[in-house]
Amino acid sequence: MNEPIARSTLYEELLRRIASGVRAAQLYAPDHPLVSRNMDGLMTALRQLHQQLPSVAIGIVGTELVVADTPMPKVSATMTEFIRRLKDNHVERIAFERGVTQAELIALTQNLARLSGRGGIDAEKDLSSAHVRVGRLKADDRKQDGLASDMAAIRQLYTNAVGVAEVVWESAATEGMPDTPAALQAVEGLADAVTQNRTALVALTAMRNYDNYTFTHMVNVSILTMGQARALGIDGKLLREFGLSALMHDIGKVRTPKEILNKPDKLTDDEFTIMRRHTVDGAEILRRTPEMPILAPVVAFEHHLRMDGTGYPFGVKRNTLNVSTMLCSISDVYDAMRSQRAYQQAHPTDRILAVLKRSDGAQFDQNLVRRFVQLLGIYPPGNMVKLNTGEVAVVLAVHAPDPYRPRVRVLFGADGTRLDLPYERNLWEPRGQAGLDSVVSPVDPAEYHIDPLNFLELSSS
Repeated sequence: MNEPIARSTLYEELLRRIASGVRAAQLYAPDHPLVSRNMDGLMTALRQLHQQLPSVAIGIVGTELVVADTPMPKVSATMTEFIRRLKDNHVERIAFERGVTQAELIALTQNLARLSGRGGIDAEKDLSSAHVRVGRLKADDRKQDGLASDMAAIRQLYTNAVGVAEVVWESAATEGMPDTPAALQAVEGLADAVTQNRTALVALTAMRNYDNYTFTHMVNVSILTMGQARALGIDGKLLREFGLSALMHDIGKVRTPKEILNKPDKLTDDEFTIMRRHTVDGAEILRRTPEMPILAPVVAFEHHLRMDGTGYPFGVKRNTLNVSTMLCSISDVYDAMRSQRAYQQAHPTDRILAVLKRSDGAQFDQNLVRRFVQLLGIYPPGNMVKLNTGEVAVVLAVHAPDPYRPRVRVLFGADGTRLDLPYERNLWEPRGQAGLDSVVSPVDPAEYHIDPLNFLELSSS
């Protein structure tokens, strides 16, 4: 009776080690201690399994990972991303034969980390070795799961990341330091999504839970910062450091009294003085957190400083701000202002632009602001909006030359009735004598009982 339980436990350990090994391979050099520890653990799990089985195979059936015919639960964002990585590259089976060496496992995880779904590596040839056999789906066997499958993966990725943000926050509050491995795991999955699919990026940031603002804001700022960084050509380990630093930008607020942090009304001067301490507190917490990149405390300290010397901490002067700080600051202001909370309605586009461009553009780098608007649009895909015609639509794609006129799918007519046949419209194209239409404001999809993500068309960025 004990053997199946023991074997199932080893199956879970095998998957965890492989997924962690791939993540580590993306973040660290092959000789890094974390990589070595993962490989040692993977070898140990395989040796134990090979005492019972001559070959251990990992396969994909639908959306599940199966080890030796045993379906395994997806318990983490890393595992979800591991499945997606294999599916995107049409890898359906990896078998480990008895006698597999650590060198073969290192090569496997390194090559898995390189997979992008865009070519450049022959998955079957480059992943296989003497004791590792990789099977690919043949072209006529590849099933296009379509939008529903893609969006399900995106939802799970985002939900897992928000859950990790809560864990990170609670560990910082109770233990004095955030859970770095958990945070790295979340950022890894998000960075991969940012790199591979820009529409997925903007859709993820549209998935806001107004009752869980602290943690969704952490995740949104991380995604938006990595999106900007990726557009600037930043990739790999540095991209993940940008994402992790942005995820942690407000971690100093764990020391802010809850009655101030959650106050629904405007803060008094004294309360705001206490609130401002979170930049210094955050830098202190992150500076002494093991495995935290040195960039993180810098961003935590600087993210409320402005280029013209305003902002806080008061009295701090910088000739220039770190580029990660500037990207995080833009993301922070944007996400905060577009989010509806108990004490704040989502601000309209003009208000957000005015804040980002105030003081004649002296507070934020206007080149970065302009690129941000071109990247995401004021109304990103997945947002539900009202048009100047009174119609309600879902944004499908950004039109970089004019962020007020994206491509949309109209769902509700001007009279408020749900359309039986929604239709697409490019707002940058004139509509007969009526001229050009535009977005006037975001709307809460909950008011219309609509999930706007169901109307998106995901495509690679």
